[in-house]
Amino acid sequence: MSDAKTYANYINGEWVTSDRTFEVRNPANTDDLVGTFSKGSPEDVANAATAAQDAFAEWAALPGPARGKYLFKIADILEAKLDQLGEEMTREEGKTLPEAKGETMRSINIFRYFASEGSRVPGHMVPSERDRVFMYAFRKPLGVVGLITPWNFPSAIPAWKLAPAMVAGNTVIMKPASASPLSAWSIIEACHEAGVPKGVVNFIAGSGGELGDAIVNAAPLKAISFTGSCEIGNQLHEQASKRRLRIQLEMGGKNPTIVLNDAILAKAVGNTVNAAFFSTGQKCTATSRVIVEEGIYDKFVAALVEATKKLKVGNGLEAGVQIGPAIDKSQLETDLKYIEIAKKEGAKLECGGNHLTGGDYDKGFFVEPTVFTGVTEDMRIAQEEVFGPVLAVMKAKDYDDAMRIANNVAFGLSASIQTQDVSRIFEYASQIEAGLVTVNLPSAGVEYQLPFGGTKDSSFGPKEQGPAALDFYTDYKTVYLGY
Repeated sequence: MSDAKTYANYINGEWVTSDRTFEVRNPANTDDLVGTFSKGSPEDVANAATAAQDAFAEWAALPGPARGKYLFKIADILEAKLDQLGEEMTREEGKTLPEAKGETMRSINIFRYFASEGSRVPGHMVPSERDRVFMYAFRKPLGVVGLITPWNFPSAIPAWKLAPAMVAGNTVIMKPASASPLSAWSIIEACHEAGVPKGVVNFIAGSGGELGDAIVNAAPLKAISFTGSCEIGNQLHEQASKRRLRIQLEMGGKNPTIVLNDAILAKAVGNTVNAAFFSTGQKCTATSRVIVEEGIYDKFVAALVEATKKLKVGNGLEAGVQIGPAIDKSQLETDLKYIEIAKKEGAKLECGGNHLTGGDYDKGFFVEPTVFTGVTEDMRIAQEEVFGPVLAVMKAKDYDDAMRIANNVAFGLSASIQTQDVSRIFEYASQIEAGLVTVNLPSAGVEYQLPFGGTKDSSFGPKEQGPAALDFYTDYKTVYLGY
């Protein structure tokens, strides 16, 4: 897409423009205008909520397999534009082109997965204690649901919220992050091209505070699903609770990778580097703490620093680039702030830590992948989410000490262990306080076929993805039938 265009909101099957707009620019090259977006208003949200409510009964009455056919069409439309959508995602969010195309393909697979779920939404049929009584329970949609999505996975997260909501029979108001709305917009465009009935899907871009308040307070709303910061998630929870809305929150993480003495060194280093730095560390499941047993500590740190120094930082559209920019100036400043905090608190900077400048770097928001050692549990980089390529290395005496350190945070989203000890693997899977656990793999990187979500301050409500996704978007109706 060489020429930037203006992207309208989508309400009741129509593209709706606004006198108010905002720009989205490439975080790797701010000279590159990705697009101009219509800025939605609370009035737009009210109109979308009314449209969604009006469309609900007919959409809900459509058989699940028929709703699934629309999702199959959406997937086909997106796949036909795979290369274009991948490039657009790299330009708006900054991640490398292979990562962006991989995420787009994941979104396509999510739509196909949930399209199939339309043919097998499960219920319950059980025998009654009474004679000549037939009992069963079936799932029914909730109604109008609000979806508020983040900037770091601008296609996959909208897909994994929208697809189950639609196939379950709900109607939707979606608000994407202002930093990267184009990938979500393209999904909505595919819904339009697939002939999804008017009002079933509505899309409004703009201010998170203004539109978020309007969505959670919209009279027809029955539920809201949010992925983003703990601060905003807690605010939404407070507002939604006053209305007794169903709410689902996916928020922060401070994810550990534990490396035990018997780990395969090269594999442990590779998995840690991947999880800590790919996508510029801008994943809720990224490794931000690596906890290393003392017997392998020195060798691991030396290999980790060597591998980190070799990473190529730059524009994600360029071949060979492994690490893109921070999403915007604010996130860059946050990364640099935490690097300075770590230095002042006594952590040792092993590599990185600099704002990259000069040449093409001056047009973007680039920071070097950064490794700190000597990190203790009371330091802020051991407790607070940075959401950037900043890795805290911590030493553990043994497995029990590593587990204690790993669990000594407010968050509990993802965690990884690197070991060949089968007993330790099972102990870790049982003891780690996280919703997603990996073994001899990066802490980041999930598939759509299984439930996703965390514990503690990371998540609230039913899990996303896999068969569990329908738990949030449906309720049960129980029937007793005498004959």
